[in-house]
Amino acid sequence: MTALRDLHKDDKPREKLLHKGVQALKNDELLAILLGSGVQGKDVRKLSKEIVSLMDRGFDTLTLKTLCDIHGLGIAKASQILASLELSKRYLIRTNRRITDAKDVYDELHKYANRQQEHFLTITLDGASHIINTRTVFIGTLNQSLVHPREVFTDAIADRAAGIIIAHNHPSGTLEASRADVAITQRLMEVSKLVGIELLDHVILSKQGYFSFSDEGLL
Repeated sequence: MTALRDLHKDDKPREKLLHKGVQALKNDELLAILLGSGVQGKDVRKLSKEIVSLMDRGFDTLTLKTLCDIHGLGIAKASQILASLELSKRYLIRTNRRITDAKDVYDELHKYANRQQEHFLTITLDGASHIINTRTVFIGTLNQSLVHPREVFTDAIADRAAGIIIAHNHPSGTLEASRADVAITQRLMEVSKLVGIELLDHVILSKQGYFSFSDEGLL
């Protein structure tokens, strides 16, 4: 078993961190510092690279079981990794922007207002209205059959979101909600109640500004 102290000076992540800063470290080097030592028959750098490879294949689905499936990695070290990742996520969410009204949504997504194709987007939020993630769900002409609730809410469920905001742009520049826009909103509102993730707003974006279903009393 090779610990960090046993590595050649040029291979020591702690030395690299000290002289170049934490941003200079590769992902496996960061993990090597976190782990401190390897396991029987596997040094710390090799173990770290195996873990990084697993993260690259499915970071969002990482569990205690999938980590412990790595040969030699026990519950203690796997728990250290999961705990550090979860702590990082919580602090990152705290520093993210908050969405308090439709103007915040427009500021977050304004770059889509000038797009020549319609983009259907989602913003997932935690219980304090911090942004968890912003995603493009669909590109093209919107209709009720193409914007499927499954595509909208699958990621929100994975994010453990408390709320979700949907938005799309109108390349024509109009800020009126179409019949299809209203139908999509109503359908997603029904699904949001079933899955327990509140649909907070549907915002239409254009070069002229924005239209909020919530502000207009349509939610």
